[in-house]
Amino acid sequence: MRALIQRVAYGSVCVNRELIAEIPKGMVVLLGIGRNDREGNARALAGKISSLRIFNDGNGKMNLSVREVSGEILAIPQFTLYANASHGHRPDLIRAAPRAMAEPLYEFFLGELAALGIPVRSGLFGADMLVEIHNDGPVTIWLENEGDGHQIGTTSPLV
Repeated sequence: MRALIQRVAYGSVCVNRELIAEIPKGMVVLLGIGRNDREGNARALAGKISSLRIFNDGNGKMNLSVREVSGEILAIPQFTLYANASHGHRPDLIRAAPRAMAEPLYEFFLGELAALGIPVRSGLFGADMLVEIHNDGPVTIWLENEGDGHQIGTTSPLV
């Protein structure tokens, strides 16, 4: 599973020019689901995101989580996070999970975040969406966990 997380002052998503979700201060999470992902990946990633300390404390240090600042999460399904453009000019999406597998995992991920006490809004799976992101900072974090779901990030294990 891959997540591109942006700390935001505002985020929204529209489908067919209609606003379907918006959040004030919080995170926009662009979520890619790979062919090898399972519920364990979603659970671990939701836990990591909910505890990620990327919000400023009273001293201006990134030391607070989305829960600690009463923030919200706008989660957007984005299979193109699994695009491979290493050959030619047209990215292939072979490593992205098919919809029948990815959509239930996306819904499971949303449920895991909500169970952690975070207000969650979402995009529409499979839709053509217009996402508005007011990146705060800017702060953008890339998280990835594949296989058994026990490793998140590029090199450091989930603790």
